[in-house]
Amino acid sequence: MTAAGPGIRVLIVDDQPLVRRGLSLILSPDPAFDVVGEAEDGEQAVALAHRLRPDVVVMDIRMPVLDGVAATEELARTLPECRVLALSTFDMDEYVVAALRAGAHGFLPKDVSPEDLGAAIRTVHTGEAVVAPRLLTRLISTYVRAPLGAPSPPAVATGELTPREVEVWRLMATGLDNPGIARAMDISQSTVKNHITSLFGKLDVRDRAQAVIAAYESGLVTARAGGGDQAGGVTG
Repeated sequence: MTAAGPGIRVLIVDDQPLVRRGLSLILSPDPAFDVVGEAEDGEQAVALAHRLRPDVVVMDIRMPVLDGVAATEELARTLPECRVLALSTFDMDEYVVAALRAGAHGFLPKDVSPEDLGAAIRTVHTGEAVVAPRLLTRLISTYVRAPLGAPSPPAVATGELTPREVEVWRLMATGLDNPGIARAMDISQSTVKNHITSLFGKLDVRDRAQAVIAAYESGLVTARAGGGDQAGGVTG
């Protein structure tokens, strides 16, 4: 399965052969995708990615030898043009947050529908992130906390972010998508997109997931007491 094709080149990584085969059978009939290889652990994934140069790696998180988080970090460092879409058996998984922090462009549960899997691969191939905003917020508010005395990100500490950008960041971190942010701030969606683009550059983050992680790490937002599965408690 190494022949080049016109579709998005996909490498499938999972330690369970049946899962790998199932994902391949879902994607292969669609001419939009070209499944170029399969790997059973993160070490194989990194080696194959360097040899086959896939556009998207569908990466299991929990694997032997080298787990999906470490493999994602290595690919983000050495093959930044290769997008990683993380898979997990569980919706709420601290390893998912670690993978997003390491450079994954999105996350899907393993019971995802074939249609949603294809749509997610297409989306990450364009460079966009794939995590439902509310699920992203639940994940990060559960597993990410600002350490005591954590310094603010440089862009915040120096006042580089405008008040509007801080508000967009805050709303993004509480789980609103772009239309929701636009309604909350009474601005257009195109203006929201412009603020987000500027925000990402100033925070030195790649996508929405990393921006939300940064919001929790900096203490801009915190999880509600006794309710780690939802965002709230916006702080100064």
